[in-house]
Amino acid sequence: MTSLLPALSGASREPDSPEAVRFGEHVLTYAQLDEASASLAARIAGAGRVAVWATPTPETVVAVVAALRAGVPAVPLNPRTGERELAHIVADSEPRWVLAGPDDELPPALGGTERLVVEAAAGGEERALPEPSPDSPALVVYTSGTTGPPKGAVLPRRAIAASLDALEDAWQWTGQDVLVHALPLFHVHGLILGVLGPLRRGGCVRHLGRFSAEGVARELLSGGTMLFGVPTMYHRLAAALEDPASSADLRKALAGARLLVSGSAALPVHDQERIASATGRRVIERYGMTETLMNTGMRADGVPRAGTVGPPLPGVELRIVEEDGSVVGDPASIGEIEVRGPNLFTCYLNRPDATAAAFTEDGFFRTGDMATVDPDGYVRIVGRKATDLIKSGGYKIGAGEIENALLEHPGVREAAVTGEPDADLGERIVAWVVPAAPGAPPEAAELADHVANLLAPHKRPRVVHMLDALPRNDMGKIMKRSLGV
Repeated sequence: MTSLLPALSGASREPDSPEAVRFGEHVLTYAQLDEASASLAARIAGAGRVAVWATPTPETVVAVVAALRAGVPAVPLNPRTGERELAHIVADSEPRWVLAGPDDELPPALGGTERLVVEAAAGGEERALPEPSPDSPALVVYTSGTTGPPKGAVLPRRAIAASLDALEDAWQWTGQDVLVHALPLFHVHGLILGVLGPLRRGGCVRHLGRFSAEGVARELLSGGTMLFGVPTMYHRLAAALEDPASSADLRKALAGARLLVSGSAALPVHDQERIASATGRRVIERYGMTETLMNTGMRADGVPRAGTVGPPLPGVELRIVEEDGSVVGDPASIGEIEVRGPNLFTCYLNRPDATAAAFTEDGFFRTGDMATVDPDGYVRIVGRKATDLIKSGGYKIGAGEIENALLEHPGVREAAVTGEPDADLGERIVAWVVPAAPGAPPEAAELADHVANLLAPHKRPRVVHMLDALPRNDMGKIMKRSLGV
């Protein structure tokens, strides 16, 4: 790896250089991004760490690229983070500066950190900076903190390069691709895949700012070749495809895209099939985590298969293990995913205990995700070990397949499945359902029979709760702990 962003190494300073990023009407060419990031890199070189107020703007891209060029680890901050959590992240990471756009209003939790204003179109003093070593830290990305205060995963440059290059191979990703998305830039999906991915290839990213079906159609029809999204976004696209007032352009746009990719959570098979039926184009899935970046992915030249996240990417070792750590004898059995490869994080910042607990003695990372493996190596995620593996009546049951079955019922718009203690079964299956028609929800017994007929009797929900909406985080993941898990 000679450079993490080779397209910026000696980028042409001509005004007609290729477009690098676009946020609405705000465009940065490679020449402008090169100049602005080189100037900022010269100012921050030598800092221990810098925080980045990660709004969906060109200034965020300039700030992160400048930190990478300076060899200074960047800590992306979610602008919607609460004061207590934000204060924890700042105290834990101790950034020298917080890099923010001129119009950004920063909260009190950042009051003790010096601000450095980022100007997307600015130039200034530049100096040659050495390329950092592949193992040096590039980003410190904080986890969601579902089991305690957020932990900062230290991501080295080699992990970013390894994941992006593996996806280049799997997705036939080139500098001619124009990526469209509306993902937040404080997370690895939107920032690493969605921004650094195109920049490493020398391509372009068009960020919608705020997701909308109209925005997706507009950008794909005007030159976009790839779309990245989370399941919530594809659910909304599937619904929009059924609206006669807006479906024609959207259907044409999605059908014409080279690649539609979903990640950050499992894409319900029901939505996958709705989109495929309307457009002839299947959404492909990949599987990754903050600590591992990308582990598996459907290939662009492969056969899409709903409900799977494809085989392991080049360089990634993946195994499925039992609760005692032994490798499962039958790949079709549910077990925990463990991975090893150059895509892994280095450590949790200031948490040697958590780092040690996360790895096996032979260097595999314990993901906490449960899965099975098809005979040809395609991985099927069934959920998180802590919330999605239900042990009922002597069976291991993955919540994901029950959720997909529920979504096939016409009376169900959204669904989540959890387990709760049961004196007889060990755990009983609980369904949380958002009905398609709130005024006329389906009967619990009807839904239980529906699941039993599609899957097996022991997989039927024993309890059904009707909700107005499912709790979700910024990435569209259902927060099952808020459902009483």
